[in-house]
Amino acid sequence: MSTGGPLAGIKVLEFASLGPGPMAAMLLADLGAEVLRIERQATPGAPATRELFAPEFDVTRRSRRIATLNLKRPGAIAAALRLAARADVLVEGFRPGVMEKLGLGPNACFAANPRLVYGRMTGWGQFGPLSQTAGHDINYMSLSGALAAIGPPQKPFPPLNLVADAGGGAMLLALGVVAALHAVHATGRGQVVDAAMSDGSALMMSMVQSLKAMGDFQMKRASNWLDGGAYFYDTYCCADGKWLSVGAIESQFHAELLQKLGLAVEDFAGQWERDTWAQQRARLAAVFMTRTRDAWCAEFAGSDACVAPVLDMDEAPLHPHNQARGTFVELDGIVQAAPAPRFSATPCPPPRVPTPVEFGEQVLADWGLDQQTLAALRENGAL
Repeated sequence: MSTGGPLAGIKVLEFASLGPGPMAAMLLADLGAEVLRIERQATPGAPATRELFAPEFDVTRRSRRIATLNLKRPGAIAAALRLAARADVLVEGFRPGVMEKLGLGPNACFAANPRLVYGRMTGWGQFGPLSQTAGHDINYMSLSGALAAIGPPQKPFPPLNLVADAGGGAMLLALGVVAALHAVHATGRGQVVDAAMSDGSALMMSMVQSLKAMGDFQMKRASNWLDGGAYFYDTYCCADGKWLSVGAIESQFHAELLQKLGLAVEDFAGQWERDTWAQQRARLAAVFMTRTRDAWCAEFAGSDACVAPVLDMDEAPLHPHNQARGTFVELDGIVQAAPAPRFSATPCPPPRVPTPVEFGEQVLADWGLDQQTLAALRENGAL
């Protein structure tokens, strides 16, 4: 049940899927929405498939109530439509047409609930030549122009699954759902939110597209000031093999960086001259190698030189800034990011691992399925 947050009182029906769909539902739950996650029931005799995450380790599954329902069994679709009738939002992440074949497409759900926001998460979108083909984050980035711009000169390099899955997928869908909820208040009508990771990846490139339009972005990787080409926006190895990030773009920050390093500012007057970047990077690299990472952090502490340690996933939760803000939480021994952003009047509830009382038939009963319906579903093997 919701315990506060800006989306308190909003009910979300999530049909479990892979990738950004669960993360989008997690974001809504983090903001206070009550999320009922319908997980698929294994079909006896069907070949086993490898899940990306074991449920007990899946961070994006947090803060849910969970029920298992076999949608191919008699009565299951009618029950699912009854659940949709009580929801404000539905989230699904299947290929286009799958929910329609099941009888749970937008038209069927709108007939049951005209105010429903129907959130759809796919890689290529609900239409287009590629809409029915498989893909992953790296493929959606490829088509958007994002992947070609990331990595060393020798080859494009995928930045984990952060661009398409997380930013261009989950976060974009969550934003679309919230926007559509606002529209419901104005119009009284729900609508479909068609979130495609390929669209989102292109949208994530907006700032870079601006630079390209200005003639300030070269197509060759690692030759620009935001892609590691510039010495003042790069990472540097220290004496202990650990790394620092440097982002001294503005002239005053650039000057402070050089002063802290003991380098003459006048020797770096041509900050934006690309043909000097390799030479100047070598000078900075030699200086950074004279001390350990933590020694440099002490040197730059409190300065505006835009220097920070490159922390790994074990180190990040221990940093004083992250600890002061509570950026990370630990649930069942798993360290993970806390809900964000922060709200002054309607703070997000603490995230939680689903407890045994949040699984199974009682959850469905709380969402309006009567005991007769539950008994029929149980008899038909749907539960």
